Amino acid sequence: MTLLAAWIGAAAQSFKVVPPRNVIAGQRFQVTFRLTNGEGSGLNAPAIPGCKLLSPSPGVSTMQSYQYVNGQSTSTSTVDYTFTYRAEKDGSFTIPAATINVDGKKLSTVPTKFSILPADQAPAQSGAQGGYGGGYPQVRIDDADSQNDTSKPISKDDIFVRIILNKSQAYEQEAIECVIKLYTKYERINSFMMTSPPTFDGFLIEEVDAQSMLNQVEHYNGQNYITAVLKRCIIFPQKSGKLTINSGKYDLSVVQLERVSNGWFYSARPVEKSVRLQPYTSTVNIRPLPEPRPAGFTNAVGRFQFESTLNPRELRTGEAASLTYVLTGTGNLKYIEPPKPEIPSEFEQYTPKTDIRARVAGNTVTGTMTVDYTIVPQSVGDFKIPRQEFVYFDPAAARYVTLDAEGYNVKVAKGSGTTISAEQREIEAKNTDILHIKTGDKGLVKNYVPVVRFWWYWGIFGLILAALTATVLAASRRDRRNADAAGRRNARANKVARKRLKAAEGFMKSRQSDKFYEETLRAMWGYLSDKLCIPASQLTRENIVARLTSKGVPAELADRVISLLDRCEMARYTPDSSADASVEALYNETAETINAIEKTKFGR
Repeated sequence: MTLLAAWIGAAAQSFKVVPPRNVIAGQRFQVTFRLTNGEGSGLNAPAIPGCKLLSPSPGVSTMQSYQYVNGQSTSTSTVDYTFTYRAEKDGSFTIPAATINVDGKKLSTVPTKFSILPADQAPAQSGAQGGYGGGYPQVRIDDADSQNDTSKPISKDDIFVRIILNKSQAYEQEAIECVIKLYTKYERINSFMMTSPPTFDGFLIEEVDAQSMLNQVEHYNGQNYITAVLKRCIIFPQKSGKLTINSGKYDLSVVQLERVSNGWFYSARPVEKSVRLQPYTSTVNIRPLPEPRPAGFTNAVGRFQFESTLNPRELRTGEAASLTYVLTGTGNLKYIEPPKPEIPSEFEQYTPKTDIRARVAGNTVTGTMTVDYTIVPQSVGDFKIPRQEFVYFDPAAARYVTLDAEGYNVKVAKGSGTTISAEQREIEAKNTDILHIKTGDKGLVKNYVPVVRFWWYWGIFGLILAALTATVLAASRRDRRNADAAGRRNARANKVARKRLKAAEGFMKSRQSDKFYEETLRAMWGYLSDKLCIPASQLTRENIVARLTSKGVPAELADRVISLLDRCEMARYTPDSSADASVEALYNETAETINAIEKTKFGR
């Protein structure tokens, strides 16, 4: 026993408070003080403002654990002291420090804040009356047997879905946090199924992992609800005006208790009821970016820093160097065009490598874009790589900001290979205009017959005239086609969609499902906008169906297009959507749908 006490005493000792969660005014709650690796005494319950102590003597529970790893034994003991209080009023309160005696010394907790939610303003008038306790007007978190009475119908105020945005208005491309949350008076939900996915027409989406668990109580519109986050994402508006977000549709089943009379007393029997939640919509006002937009602006919105490096600084002909631009900050980082520097023509340059590392931080996206240009000087001399500008819009200051990355004066020395200097290049260019004088008999004759007397001259003249006429007609037809912007967009719709689908196929083969779904959606939305000649600001599912139908596209094919858009958006955050079979099937169906539209009379 003495050895065990010494073993425990050698381990680190700690004393802390475990604050309560989901406390509601008028209800009981518990505060636990946890002592690790020690035997304590003299603990008194602290007086908490706004609360009444119901049990001066704490409930005590003990837990002991042992581990034997790599020939070493460790032991940990935990003692929990639990006091019961009743919340007298709502507000924010502090649990004062508590002190306990351990082995002749005193350990104290740190004062900890917690919140008490208001009680329901009035008893619910629906199937969720009593929330989590039959007959009680507020949610009961501490009563494990509390459930709703089946005699009460379920109303729209008992269980519903909300869309919560961190801002009601924003600029184009500005990050907006969007949370879709379930509110319920029912503690037990047996099944939950999404029947229609959320829609974000006019936005690009950055998904955020969210666990759908009923684990928080929130006071909303005078009532207390248990909540679960169904979806959280950062959205970037792509156009101005009033844009609408739809929460989607959901089917679920809740459990109520049916009272059954057994003569002298009543018992409860669980009964499952189905609920269909209708979509919730939220509108956000998107302001256009100020005009005029400065030169070099590539739709970057947020706050950024911009810098460049050249490695090595001392260059030789035929040897590669790396010109790197680094953009760091918060905003629509993933949707910004990479910088394009002016590199002298005497340098051979390769396709730049772009690396974007971004993550969600709070209610925006932060990270770094690195663009690496590999350049190889081909000539000896002094050259200049100009300073590179980067322009972005700062929504907080409502102004455009221009950043400069360092430029470089580069002196190129001769390398190990054969090189051509700038002067030699100039001399060679001039020498092409000087031809040698030819000597000797050139077969000159004195008898001259004009070529206009030969038949073949007029034949060639006729061919030239016909070619000129054809060229003028083709140019005229091209000018008319270029003047028809709608027709030009219609003509290139299939080509642009195929190019984007080819990029999506690359993501599919590399098993990057998130990028695959994003590129597939871009292909479909872009194809429909170009083919139907609908501006991006008016591209909605209703307009798509109406325009396809008016163009003679079969109704089944129009419904197939809308279904494909919905499935693509749902697949982006459905856990099992990344399976190879489902991804390939979605890709094939997208290509087949575009082919089917092209084969219609309207497509031809």
